[in-house]
Amino acid sequence: MHVDGNRIVEIGPPREADVTIDALGKALLPGFVNTHTHAAMTLFRGYADDMELQSWLSAKIWPAEARLTPDMAYWGTKLACLEMIKSGTTSFNDMYFFMDHAARAVDEMGIRAVLSEGFIDLFHEDRAEEELRKTRTAIDRISSMRNPRITPAVGPHAVYTVSESSLRALRAMADERACPFHIHVSETKGEVEGARKDHGKTPAAYLDAIGVLGPRVVAAHSVWLEEAEIATFARRGVAVAHCPVSNMKLAVGRAMPLAAMQRAGVTVSLGTDGAASNNRLDMFESMKMAALLHKFAADSATVAPAAEVFDMATRGGARALGLDAGSIEVGKLADVILVDLHRPEMTPSHNLVSNLVYAATGDCVDTVICDGRVVMEGRRVRGEIEILAKAGEIAANLVGGAS
Repeated sequence: MHVDGNRIVEIGPPREADVTIDALGKALLPGFVNTHTHAAMTLFRGYADDMELQSWLSAKIWPAEARLTPDMAYWGTKLACLEMIKSGTTSFNDMYFFMDHAARAVDEMGIRAVLSEGFIDLFHEDRAEEELRKTRTAIDRISSMRNPRITPAVGPHAVYTVSESSLRALRAMADERACPFHIHVSETKGEVEGARKDHGKTPAAYLDAIGVLGPRVVAAHSVWLEEAEIATFARRGVAVAHCPVSNMKLAVGRAMPLAAMQRAGVTVSLGTDGAASNNRLDMFESMKMAALLHKFAADSATVAPAAEVFDMATRGGARALGLDAGSIEVGKLADVILVDLHRPEMTPSHNLVSNLVYAATGDCVDTVICDGRVVMEGRRVRGEIEILAKAGEIAANLVGGAS
Protein backbone atom coordinates (compact mmCIF):
# COMPACT_ATOMS: atom_id res chain seq x y z
CA MET A 1 0.00 0.00 0.00
CA HIS A 2 1.27 3.49 -0.86
CA VAL A 3 0.06 6.64 0.90
CA ASP A 4 0.33 10.19 -0.42
CA GLY A 5 -0.69 12.84 2.10
CA ASN A 6 -3.59 11.37 4.04
CA ARG A 7 -4.99 9.09 1.32
CA ILE A 8 -4.33 5.59 0.04
CA VAL A 9 -3.17 6.09 -3.54
CA GLU A 10 -2.00 2.61 -4.53
CA ILE A 11 -2.37 -0.98 -3.38
CA GLY A 12 0.36 -3.22 -4.70
CA PRO A 13 4.06 -4.05 -4.48
CA PRO A 14 6.31 -1.70 -2.45
CA ARG A 15 8.03 1.15 -4.22
CA GLU A 16 10.28 4.03 -3.29
CA ALA A 17 8.85 6.27 -0.59
CA ASP A 18 9.93 8.81 2.02
CA VAL A 19 8.94 6.42 4.81
CA THR A 20 8.82 2.65 4.43
CA ILE A 21 7.34 0.23 6.97
CA ASP A 22 8.26 -3.45 6.90
CA ALA A 23 4.91 -5.27 7.13
CA LEU A 24 6.30 -8.80 6.69
CA GLY A 25 4.28 -11.20 8.81
CA LYS A 26 1.57 -8.62 9.47
CA ALA A 27 -1.98 -8.07 8.21
CA LEU A 28 -2.94 -4.64 6.87
CA LEU A 29 -6.41 -3.68 8.09
CA PRO A 30 -8.60 -0.60 8.34
CA GLY A 31 -8.38 1.11 11.71
CA PHE A 32 -11.31 0.57 14.04
CA VAL A 33 -13.98 3.24 14.52
CA ASN A 34 -15.33 3.44 18.08
CA THR A 35 -18.68 5.17 17.69
CA HIS A 36 -19.61 5.69 21.34
CA THR A 37 -17.39 6.42 24.28
CA HIS A 38 -16.71 8.92 27.04
CA ALA A 39 -12.95 9.13 26.69
CA ALA A 40 -11.90 10.90 29.87
CA MET A 41 -13.84 8.37 31.94
CA THR A 42 -10.66 6.33 31.80
CA LEU A 43 -10.04 8.17 35.07
CA PHE A 44 -12.91 6.16 36.61
CA ARG A 45 -11.74 2.74 35.39
CA GLY A 46 -12.43 0.19 38.14
CA TYR A 47 -14.28 2.73 40.27
CA ALA A 48 -17.85 1.81 41.30
CA ASP A 49 -18.13 -1.49 39.44
CA ASP A 50 -20.96 -4.03 39.89
CA MET A 51 -23.74 -1.51 40.49
CA GLU A 52 -27.16 -0.91 38.91
CA LEU A 53 -27.00 1.73 36.17
CA GLN A 54 -29.03 4.50 37.81
CA SER A 55 -27.38 4.01 41.22
CA TRP A 56 -23.98 3.92 39.53
CA LEU A 57 -24.71 7.24 37.83
CA SER A 58 -26.39 9.13 40.66
CA ALA A 59 -24.42 7.84 43.66
CA LYS A 60 -20.94 7.48 42.18
CA ILE A 61 -20.27 8.85 38.70
CA TRP A 62 -22.11 12.18 38.75
CA PRO A 63 -20.70 13.22 42.17
CA ALA A 64 -17.19 12.34 40.99
CA GLU A 65 -17.69 14.18 37.70
CA ALA A 66 -18.63 17.32 39.65
CA ARG A 67 -14.95 17.46 40.66
CA LEU A 68 -13.66 17.12 37.11
CA THR A 69 -11.50 19.97 35.80
CA PRO A 70 -10.36 20.85 32.27
CA ASP A 71 -6.85 19.55 33.01
CA MET A 72 -8.29 16.26 34.27
CA ALA A 73 -10.36 15.89 31.10
CA TYR A 74 -7.26 16.58 29.01
CA TRP A 75 -5.17 13.86 30.68
CA GLY A 76 -8.08 11.40 30.83
CA THR A 77 -8.58 11.85 27.10
CA LYS A 78 -4.87 11.40 26.42
CA LEU A 79 -5.00 8.13 28.37
CA ALA A 80 -8.03 7.02 26.33
CA CYS A 81 -6.30 7.92 23.06
CA LEU A 82 -3.24 5.97 24.15
CA GLU A 83 -5.35 2.91 24.93
CA MET A 84 -7.26 3.18 21.67
CA ILE A 85 -4.09 3.59 19.62
CA LYS A 86 -2.53 0.57 21.31
CA SER A 87 -5.59 -1.50 20.36
CA GLY A 88 -5.99 -0.31 16.77
CA THR A 89 -8.66 2.40 16.97
CA THR A 90 -8.05 5.34 14.64
CA SER A 91 -11.36 7.22 15.10
CA PHE A 92 -13.79 7.67 17.97
CA ASN A 93 -17.06 9.41 18.76
CA ASP A 94 -16.92 11.04 22.18
CA MET A 95 -19.44 12.68 24.49
CA TYR A 96 -18.09 14.22 27.67
CA PHE A 97 -17.11 17.50 29.33
CA PHE A 98 -14.46 20.20 28.63
CA MET A 99 -14.30 19.00 25.06
CA ASP A 100 -12.08 21.82 23.85
CA HIS A 101 -9.43 20.41 26.20
CA ALA A 102 -10.20 16.90 24.97
CA ALA A 103 -9.67 18.21 21.45
CA ARG A 104 -6.19 19.40 22.40
CA ALA A 105 -5.40 15.88 23.64
CA VAL A 106 -6.70 14.31 20.41
CA ASP A 107 -4.70 16.80 18.35
CA GLU A 108 -1.51 15.84 20.16
CA MET A 109 -2.15 12.09 20.02
CA GLY A 110 -2.73 12.12 16.27
CA ILE A 111 -5.97 10.19 15.86
CA ARG A 112 -9.42 11.17 14.63
CA ALA A 113 -12.43 12.15 16.77
CA VAL A 114 -15.95 13.52 16.73
CA LEU A 115 -16.31 15.47 19.98
CA SER A 116 -19.57 16.54 21.61
CA GLU A 117 -19.90 18.49 24.85
CA GLY A 118 -22.12 16.41 27.12
CA PHE A 119 -25.40 18.26 27.67
CA ILE A 120 -27.56 17.67 30.76
CA ASP A 121 -30.04 20.34 31.88
CA LEU A 122 -32.28 18.20 34.13
CA PHE A 123 -35.23 20.30 32.87
CA HIS A 124 -34.05 23.51 34.57
CA GLU A 125 -34.27 26.60 32.34
CA ASP A 126 -31.28 28.40 33.84
CA ARG A 127 -29.12 25.33 33.56
CA ALA A 128 -30.27 24.82 29.97
CA GLU A 129 -29.03 28.27 28.98
CA GLU A 130 -25.65 27.59 30.58
CA GLU A 131 -25.37 24.21 28.89
CA LEU A 132 -26.24 25.70 25.50
CA ARG A 133 -23.52 28.31 26.03
CA LYS A 134 -21.00 25.57 26.83
CA THR A 135 -21.94 23.66 23.71
CA ARG A 136 -21.60 26.73 21.48
CA THR A 137 -18.25 27.55 23.05
CA ALA A 138 -16.94 24.01 22.59
CA ILE A 139 -18.00 23.96 18.94
CA ASP A 140 -16.40 27.35 18.30
CA ARG A 141 -13.13 26.43 20.01
CA ILE A 142 -12.84 23.04 18.32
CA SER A 143 -13.67 24.57 14.94
CA SER A 144 -11.04 27.27 15.45
CA MET A 145 -8.36 24.56 15.67
CA ARG A 146 -8.93 23.87 11.96
CA ASN A 147 -7.82 20.29 12.44
CA PRO A 148 -9.46 18.05 9.80
CA ARG A 149 -9.14 15.07 12.15
CA ILE A 150 -11.38 16.66 14.79
CA THR A 151 -15.08 17.32 14.24
CA PRO A 152 -17.28 19.16 16.76
CA ALA A 153 -20.73 17.74 17.49
CA VAL A 154 -23.68 18.26 19.82
CA GLY A 155 -24.27 15.72 22.58
CA PRO A 156 -27.52 15.76 24.56
CA HIS A 157 -27.24 12.95 27.10
CA ALA A 158 -30.71 11.39 26.83
CA VAL A 159 -34.42 12.21 26.88
CA TYR A 160 -34.54 11.66 30.66
CA THR A 161 -31.89 14.30 31.37
CA VAL A 162 -32.54 16.90 28.64
CA SER A 163 -35.64 19.06 28.14
CA GLU A 164 -37.60 19.21 24.91
CA SER A 165 -36.72 22.86 24.36
CA SER A 166 -33.01 22.04 24.69
CA LEU A 167 -33.28 19.06 22.34
CA ARG A 168 -34.93 21.30 19.74
CA ALA A 169 -32.30 24.00 20.27
CA LEU A 170 -29.48 21.48 19.89
CA ARG A 171 -31.06 20.11 16.72
CA ALA A 172 -31.17 23.64 15.31
CA MET A 173 -27.58 24.24 16.38
CA ALA A 174 -26.44 21.02 14.71
CA ASP A 175 -28.21 22.03 11.50
CA GLU A 176 -26.76 25.55 11.59
CA ARG A 177 -23.21 24.35 12.25
CA ALA A 178 -23.47 21.17 10.11
CA CYS A 179 -22.54 19.09 13.17
CA PRO A 180 -23.24 15.46 14.02
CA PHE A 181 -25.77 14.73 16.78
CA HIS A 182 -24.81 12.14 19.44
CA ILE A 183 -27.34 10.88 22.02
CA HIS A 184 -28.11 7.87 24.23
CA VAL A 185 -31.37 6.21 23.16
CA SER A 186 -33.39 3.43 24.82
CA GLU A 187 -30.51 1.94 26.77
CA THR A 188 -32.76 0.42 29.45
CA LYS A 189 -36.35 -0.70 29.86
CA GLY A 190 -36.72 1.84 32.64
CA GLU A 191 -35.76 4.64 30.27
CA VAL A 192 -38.47 3.53 27.83
CA GLU A 193 -41.11 3.26 30.54
CA GLY A 194 -40.15 6.69 31.85
CA ALA A 195 -40.49 8.25 28.40
CA ARG A 196 -43.93 6.69 27.93
CA LYS A 197 -45.00 8.16 31.26
CA ASP A 198 -43.50 11.63 30.64
CA HIS A 199 -44.13 12.02 26.90
CA GLY A 200 -46.64 9.35 25.95
CA LYS A 201 -44.05 7.91 23.56
CA THR A 202 -40.92 5.80 23.57
CA PRO A 203 -37.62 7.73 23.46
CA ALA A 204 -37.11 7.13 19.74
CA ALA A 205 -40.70 8.03 18.85
CA TYR A 206 -40.48 11.16 20.99
CA LEU A 207 -37.20 12.25 19.37
CA ASP A 208 -38.76 11.74 15.95
CA ALA A 209 -41.89 13.68 16.90
CA ILE A 210 -39.86 16.74 17.93
CA GLY A 211 -37.73 16.64 14.78
CA VAL A 212 -34.42 15.43 16.22
CA LEU A 213 -33.80 12.29 14.16
CA GLY A 214 -31.87 12.56 10.91
CA PRO A 215 -28.92 11.24 8.90
CA ARG A 216 -26.15 12.67 11.11
CA VAL A 217 -27.56 11.26 14.33
CA VAL A 218 -25.68 8.52 16.19
CA ALA A 219 -27.99 6.78 18.66
CA ALA A 220 -25.96 5.02 21.32
CA HIS A 221 -27.20 1.67 22.68
CA SER A 222 -30.71 1.50 21.15
CA VAL A 223 -31.32 -1.76 23.02
CA TRP A 224 -35.04 -1.40 23.67
CA LEU A 225 -36.23 -0.36 20.22
CA GLU A 226 -39.47 -1.69 18.76
CA GLU A 227 -39.92 -2.71 15.11
CA ALA A 228 -41.63 0.57 14.22
CA GLU A 229 -38.77 2.57 15.75
CA ILE A 230 -36.20 0.54 13.85
CA ALA A 231 -38.09 1.35 10.65
CA THR A 232 -38.03 5.03 11.63
CA PHE A 233 -34.27 4.90 12.19
CA ALA A 234 -33.83 3.36 8.74
CA ARG A 235 -36.10 5.95 7.11
CA ARG A 236 -34.38 8.87 8.88
CA GLY A 237 -30.85 7.57 8.28
CA VAL A 238 -30.02 7.29 12.00
CA ALA A 239 -26.94 5.18 12.80
CA VAL A 240 -26.75 2.99 15.90
CA ALA A 241 -23.70 2.62 18.13
CA HIS A 242 -23.94 -0.86 19.65
CA CYS A 243 -22.09 -1.23 22.97
CA PRO A 244 -22.30 -4.92 23.88
CA VAL A 245 -19.77 -4.96 26.72
CA SER A 246 -21.27 -2.12 28.76
CA ASN A 247 -24.81 -3.36 27.98
CA MET A 248 -23.99 -6.74 29.47
CA LYS A 249 -22.01 -5.34 32.38
CA LEU A 250 -24.78 -2.92 33.34
CA ALA A 251 -27.44 -5.61 32.72
CA VAL A 252 -29.72 -3.59 30.45
CA GLY A 253 -32.09 -6.56 30.15
CA ARG A 254 -31.76 -7.88 26.61
CA ALA A 255 -29.61 -7.90 23.50
CA MET A 256 -29.92 -5.00 21.09
CA PRO A 257 -32.18 -6.14 18.16
CA LEU A 258 -29.32 -6.51 15.67
CA ALA A 259 -31.04 -8.79 13.16
CA ALA A 260 -34.08 -6.51 12.89
CA MET A 261 -31.82 -3.49 12.36
CA GLN A 262 -29.89 -5.29 9.65
CA ARG A 263 -33.10 -6.32 7.88
CA ALA A 264 -34.31 -2.72 7.98
CA GLY A 265 -31.04 -1.36 6.60
CA VAL A 266 -29.99 0.60 9.69
CA THR A 267 -26.25 1.34 9.88
CA VAL A 268 -24.99 -0.53 12.93
CA SER A 269 -21.55 0.26 14.33
CA LEU A 270 -19.66 -0.68 17.48
CA GLY A 271 -18.72 1.36 20.53
CA THR A 272 -16.93 0.51 23.73
CA ASP A 273 -18.76 3.05 25.90
CA GLY A 274 -16.58 4.65 28.56
CA ALA A 275 -13.95 2.86 30.63
CA ALA A 276 -16.10 3.29 33.74
CA SER A 277 -18.83 1.05 32.30
CA ASN A 278 -16.67 -1.23 30.17
CA ASN A 279 -13.22 -0.95 31.77
CA ARG A 280 -11.50 -1.35 28.39
CA LEU A 281 -11.48 0.59 25.13
CA ASP A 282 -10.39 -2.44 23.10
CA MET A 283 -12.52 -2.87 19.97
CA PHE A 284 -11.27 -6.44 19.56
CA GLU A 285 -13.04 -7.29 22.80
CA SER A 286 -16.17 -5.43 21.68
CA MET A 287 -16.22 -7.39 18.42
CA LYS A 288 -16.01 -10.73 20.21
CA MET A 289 -18.63 -9.77 22.80
CA ALA A 290 -21.00 -8.55 20.07
CA ALA A 291 -20.72 -11.85 18.23
CA LEU A 292 -21.17 -13.96 21.36
CA LEU A 293 -24.01 -11.88 22.82
CA HIS A 294 -26.16 -12.18 19.70
CA LYS A 295 -25.44 -15.87 19.19
CA PHE A 296 -26.45 -16.53 22.78
CA ALA A 297 -29.56 -14.32 22.63
CA ALA A 298 -30.75 -15.89 19.37
CA ASP A 299 -29.81 -19.44 20.40
CA SER A 300 -28.03 -19.73 17.06
CA ALA A 301 -24.32 -20.08 16.32
CA THR A 302 -24.82 -18.63 12.84
CA VAL A 303 -26.00 -15.21 14.02
CA ALA A 304 -23.51 -12.29 13.97
CA PRO A 305 -20.76 -14.05 12.01
CA ALA A 306 -17.22 -12.72 12.29
CA ALA A 307 -17.21 -10.93 8.93
CA GLU A 308 -20.38 -8.96 9.78
CA VAL A 309 -19.07 -7.94 13.18
CA PHE A 310 -15.71 -6.87 11.73
CA ASP A 311 -17.64 -4.76 9.21
CA MET A 312 -19.55 -3.08 12.06
CA ALA A 313 -16.24 -2.12 13.70
CA THR A 314 -14.78 -0.66 10.51
CA ARG A 315 -17.07 0.22 7.58
CA GLY A 316 -20.12 0.55 9.81
CA GLY A 317 -18.33 2.96 12.10
CA ALA A 318 -17.03 5.01 9.19
CA ARG A 319 -20.54 5.27 7.73
CA ALA A 320 -21.98 6.25 11.11
CA LEU A 321 -19.50 9.12 11.51
CA GLY A 322 -19.46 10.16 7.86
CA LEU A 323 -15.79 9.26 7.40
CA ASP A 324 -14.25 8.29 4.08
CA ALA A 325 -12.51 5.38 5.78
CA GLY A 326 -13.22 1.89 7.10
CA SER A 327 -11.67 -0.14 4.29
CA ILE A 328 -8.39 -0.60 2.43
CA GLU A 329 -9.20 1.01 -0.91
CA VAL A 330 -7.54 3.52 -3.21
CA GLY A 331 -8.84 6.99 -2.39
CA LYS A 332 -9.81 6.21 1.19
CA LEU A 333 -8.30 7.98 4.18
CA ALA A 334 -5.06 6.33 5.29
CA ASP A 335 -6.41 5.21 8.67
CA VAL A 336 -4.92 1.73 8.85
CA ILE A 337 -3.30 -0.72 11.25
CA LEU A 338 -0.87 -3.62 11.07
CA VAL A 339 -1.68 -6.71 13.13
CA ASP A 340 1.14 -9.08 14.03
CA LEU A 341 0.36 -12.57 12.72
CA HIS A 342 3.36 -14.16 14.46
CA ARG A 343 1.57 -14.55 17.78
CA PRO A 344 0.19 -17.67 19.49
CA GLU A 345 -3.41 -16.42 19.39
CA MET A 346 -3.12 -15.71 15.66
CA THR A 347 -1.72 -19.14 14.84
CA PRO A 348 -2.78 -21.05 12.79
CA SER A 349 -4.50 -18.72 10.34
CA HIS A 350 -7.29 -20.82 8.86
CA ASN A 351 -9.48 -17.71 8.72
CA LEU A 352 -7.95 -14.29 9.39
CA VAL A 353 -11.23 -12.52 10.13
CA SER A 354 -12.31 -15.25 12.55
CA ASN A 355 -9.00 -14.93 14.35
CA LEU A 356 -9.39 -11.16 14.54
CA VAL A 357 -12.89 -11.35 16.04
CA TYR A 358 -12.62 -14.43 18.26
CA ALA A 359 -8.94 -14.74 19.19
CA ALA A 360 -7.10 -11.44 18.88
CA THR A 361 -6.76 -8.66 21.43
CA GLY A 362 -5.44 -5.14 21.13
CA ASP A 363 -1.99 -6.46 22.03
CA CYS A 364 -1.78 -7.92 18.52
CA VAL A 365 -1.63 -4.45 16.96
CA ASP A 366 1.91 -3.49 15.98
CA THR A 367 1.49 -0.28 13.95
CA VAL A 368 -1.18 2.40 13.67
CA ILE A 369 -1.39 5.02 10.93
CA CYS A 370 -4.01 7.77 11.07
CA ASP A 371 -4.51 10.44 8.42
CA GLY A 372 -1.34 9.17 6.73
CA ARG A 373 0.85 9.64 9.82
CA VAL A 374 2.41 6.89 11.92
CA VAL A 375 1.17 7.24 15.52
CA MET A 376 2.43 3.86 16.74
CA GLU A 377 5.13 1.56 15.39
CA GLY A 378 6.45 -1.53 17.12
CA ARG A 379 3.84 -0.83 19.85
CA ARG A 380 5.66 2.34 20.86
CA VAL A 381 3.67 5.55 21.30
CA ARG A 382 5.36 8.87 21.97
CA GLY A 383 4.77 10.18 25.49
CA GLU A 384 3.31 6.94 26.86
CA ILE A 385 5.21 6.93 30.17
CA GLU A 386 4.21 10.50 31.00
CA ILE A 387 0.55 9.86 30.14
CA LEU A 388 0.34 6.80 32.36
CA ALA A 389 1.98 8.54 35.30
CA LYS A 390 0.00 11.77 35.06
CA ALA A 391 -3.39 10.14 34.45
CA GLY A 392 -2.83 7.69 37.30
CA GLU A 393 -2.01 10.50 39.70
CA ILE A 394 -5.02 12.57 38.64
CA ALA A 395 -7.40 9.60 38.90
CA ALA A 396 -6.26 8.78 42.42
CA ASN A 397 -6.92 12.33 43.57
CA LEU A 398 -10.23 12.62 41.68
CA VAL A 399 -11.79 9.42 42.96
CA GLY A 400 -10.29 9.75 46.43
CA GLY A 401 -12.17 12.99 46.90
CA ALA A 402 -15.43 11.57 45.59
CA SER A 403 -15.67 8.31 47.52
